[in-house]
Amino acid sequence: MKVLIAEDEAVSRKLLENTLKQWGYEVIAVENGRKAWEIVQQEGAPRLLILDWMMPEMDGIEVIHHIRSREDPLYSYVILLTSKNERKDIVEGLSSGADDYLAKPFDSNELKQRILVGRRILELLSELSKAREMLARKASIDSLTSLYNRGAILELLEKEIYRAKREKSLLGLIMLDLDHFKRVNDTFGHMAGDAILREAAKRVAKGIRPYDYAGRYGGEEFLIIMPGCNFVSTRSRAEEILRQIRSPKMNIPEAILQVTASIGYVSTELIEDYNPRLMVQMADSALYEAKSSGRDRIASINFFRNYKIGGLKPTNYHFSENI
Repeated sequence: MKVLIAEDEAVSRKLLENTLKQWGYEVIAVENGRKAWEIVQQEGAPRLLILDWMMPEMDGIEVIHHIRSREDPLYSYVILLTSKNERKDIVEGLSSGADDYLAKPFDSNELKQRILVGRRILELLSELSKAREMLARKASIDSLTSLYNRGAILELLEKEIYRAKREKSLLGLIMLDLDHFKRVNDTFGHMAGDAILREAAKRVAKGIRPYDYAGRYGGEEFLIIMPGCNFVSTRSRAEEILRQIRSPKMNIPEAILQVTASIGYVSTELIEDYNPRLMVQMADSALYEAKSSGRDRIASINFFRNYKIGGLKPTNYHFSENI
């Protein structure tokens, strides 16, 4: 574990450094608060700090104020080291944001135990953070397919659309629906249907790039978000995903089935005024065209300009193709 020491007295700083190294800590030692603050801001900085109160350029209290005022998901545990040992000094030090207080000259056994307390707290906070991340991930993942769930994929779409507008970049969107899925459930049962959904999700994930997003939109429908994709590249992704779904046949315990899908796709390239609801509506409209044209194919609206919800209709036509 890394420990940062900020102490302007050279002898005391060296004693602290040698003592902690003997206990197996990786130590960074500096002589003033300004250097300590610079190190704290670096990536991978120590999270356990021993700061002298009185230091040149920036004292320990100032460093603590800077640490506590910034937005940082990782907590820094601070032991304030000082020759001030009156009750009012201890109260002032702790109220400034220090986690612990150690008077000079320090006792090595006392220092060791106080460091161990800080280490345990940091380890507990790290475990808590990991648990929180795991819960957040579970809340955003569809338990059957292991893709994003409906709420999460729509939230990601909103974020990616906002980013595309801000950066003036492109965004592609695919909506996929497994063909005749009800027949699978009616013929082989819902467990077979679940197996098909899991396998389809794997194939969708295989057909996209590492930085694309795929989610289960509902039932047997999937939504795929593709940052940076224009109309042509979105179409290429749709074709690849359809090929992945088709071949090979899906081998489930109940049967070996040929599964196909209908896909609708859109891109912000040809949309003047786009938002999440509009893009989903367009993809859904294109998906309907693919299904009504015979299924097992991709479709899109060829020209989107001025197409707004509740307003003008597409100024050109739908097209679909069996690839």
